[in-house]
Amino acid sequence: MRCRIILFLVCFAAFGQSPSSPAGKWISLLRFFDEPRYDRLQFSLAGAKLTGKLGDDAFEGSFENGRIEATIKPNPKTTIQLKGNLTDGRIVGTAHFVGQNVDLKWEATREPVGTSKPRTHTFEPTEFHHFFSDAIAPALHINPGDTVATWSVDAGGTDPKGVRRTSGGNPLTGPFYVEGAVPGDTLVLHFNPIRLNRDSAISSPLIVSGALTPDYVEERKKVEGYNADWKLDLQAGFASLQKATTTMKNYHVPLAPMLGCVAVAPDGGMQYRSGFLGSFGGNMDYNQLREGVTVYLPVYAPGALVFVGDGHAVQAAGELTGNALETSMDIEFTVDVVAGHAPPNPRMENAEYLMASGIAGSLDEAFREATTNLARWLETMYGLNAAEVSSVLGTSIVYDVAEVVDPQPHVVAKVPKSVLAALKKPVH
Repeated sequence: MRCRIILFLVCFAAFGQSPSSPAGKWISLLRFFDEPRYDRLQFSLAGAKLTGKLGDDAFEGSFENGRIEATIKPNPKTTIQLKGNLTDGRIVGTAHFVGQNVDLKWEATREPVGTSKPRTHTFEPTEFHHFFSDAIAPALHINPGDTVATWSVDAGGTDPKGVRRTSGGNPLTGPFYVEGAVPGDTLVLHFNPIRLNRDSAISSPLIVSGALTPDYVEERKKVEGYNADWKLDLQAGFASLQKATTTMKNYHVPLAPMLGCVAVAPDGGMQYRSGFLGSFGGNMDYNQLREGVTVYLPVYAPGALVFVGDGHAVQAAGELTGNALETSMDIEFTVDVVAGHAPPNPRMENAEYLMASGIAGSLDEAFREATTNLARWLETMYGLNAAEVSSVLGTSIVYDVAEVVDPQPHVVAKVPKSVLAALKKPVH
């Protein structure tokens, strides 16, 4: 049985609303022993009668003399009785689980109302982190609609001026606390400029063994003296080896700046090294995480806690060498929050595609997760049934192998927006 947890944060939804009234929007925190659980709620008040909706669950109750009482049935087997006092914009009370002899602490505070215009924050990082975690203190608090302009060191910890600022292993900039974001929401990150800020990048000289057959790994010979570092011609827009062999002296590739790490704090208070990836994002190393992309991530902790880093000048599919063209990066993103509707895995879109991630313990499982993620997205967005979504994806889906060298493979399923233009979105 899943215990719903409820924290209520009430907002002044209308001009002239009394601060002593519970009417409006809330976010609820139910402290299930040492585990905080969150949800959103809407209160409406008519006389002493209190009605509303907690998540997707409607309820009724009463409000008299600052006292709130309500009964919620999240499922047929669970009944929760909420009792609390509203004082100075905050609710303190208990949640009683009927028939289970369980009484938990229940709190609530009013939801902050975004009254200021969106701002652009220029953030100069002075420390960098090596974990995705909600235990790390926020570097900056921002509001939905705000833009952050910042930068990251490279995967080895070196800044744009070539100064070593921290140890290696994908050091992260942030985290950025987004006001009003609560677990269950969707965090929206639109990346504006993602730009190179130096003329060098580091890489590795060999394809990782896990991407090859054992016989090839056994037979290949180490190449002595090979330099796999790159020089970046920012004006011409190409990368070439810093000390190329005779065979490679004319080899150059177009620059395509991207971010390897984009994440929120993981679920359940978990902490992962900055090389890890999962439903929270993380070290996704997808080469379409470029300027102009919008990323959708599930919120697992209050404020979401946004981390960015691991810039690459160029990376082909899979990051086969374990280190792509690793470099520092100038980063600008605009943040927003969608109440509820958290995706099961990261989702992205750019001008051409809707893209859905599958991150799992094997390539075949990641493939299935990606396909399912995209199918569910289209079903929700366009109101398609199972047969309709099959017709669309069966004729138009494209797969990218984003990452094969990190702890979990990452596969992306995508569909062209040109195909979706023929579909009619449902009217809500």
